[in-house]
Amino acid sequence: MNKAELMDSLRKSLRGLPEEELNKSLDFYEEMIEDRMEDGMSEDEAVAAVGDVKDISAKILSDVSLPKLVKEKVKRRRGMKAWEIVLLAIGFPIWFPILITMAVLIFVLYLVFWCLIVSFYCVDLAFLLGGLGSIGFAIFAIVQGIPNAGIVLFGAGLILVGLSIPFFMLCNLFAKGMLKTGKAIILGIKYLFVGKREEENEEEIKEEVKEATAENVTEEVMEAVATEVQEEVATDAAAEETAGGVMA
Repeated sequence: MNKAELMDSLRKSLRGLPEEELNKSLDFYEEMIEDRMEDGMSEDEAVAAVGDVKDISAKILSDVSLPKLVKEKVKRRRGMKAWEIVLLAIGFPIWFPILITMAVLIFVLYLVFWCLIVSFYCVDLAFLLGGLGSIGFAIFAIVQGIPNAGIVLFGAGLILVGLSIPFFMLCNLFAKGMLKTGKAIILGIKYLFVGKREEENEEEIKEEVKEATAENVTEEVMEAVATEVQEEVATDAAAEETAGGVMA
């Protein structure tokens, strides 16, 4: 894949981004490719070193905020027809509560997401503090002349501290997995906003073609009527001239 093909593929995969944001990102990667080519790489090698279309588009899209994509989507939306406005007004008591419920549900899921991560770290911290506390009480028991209890507490403390180490690693893996999943979900939502511009453009083009066709048909009909009238006038004039010649 050469530079032009990469830029074209990126532009198609990110067609829903704001034009300024898209051009800025494409210029950045185009400059990166040119820098690598200046360092001695061929064009194909420089493009391969930058990455594939999927990874680059994901990086670009992750840097763009969701509200900006929503704003761009709304800005590009065609004007609503009268029947659509009436339908929205009639269905307001139905779709508005559903919309609010979905927003609240998303917010609750977001809170649960972070609560799970924090709760796992809290459990690990409890293991660690409990182990250190048991070791401290074990030393205190031995000093007070209660060696049996001290040994039990010391052993329990070592077990808790030992458990806290692998559990901390598991917490890190869980947190990374949850964060990765969250990013993937957000990225998927963003792709919903950038993946439909082509369809919308096609719809807009179809509407424009219909309007242009209707205008052309109207113009053609008017021209045909005008031509017919002119022909009839000319025919009548010729008939009158012929009749006047005969009478003369």
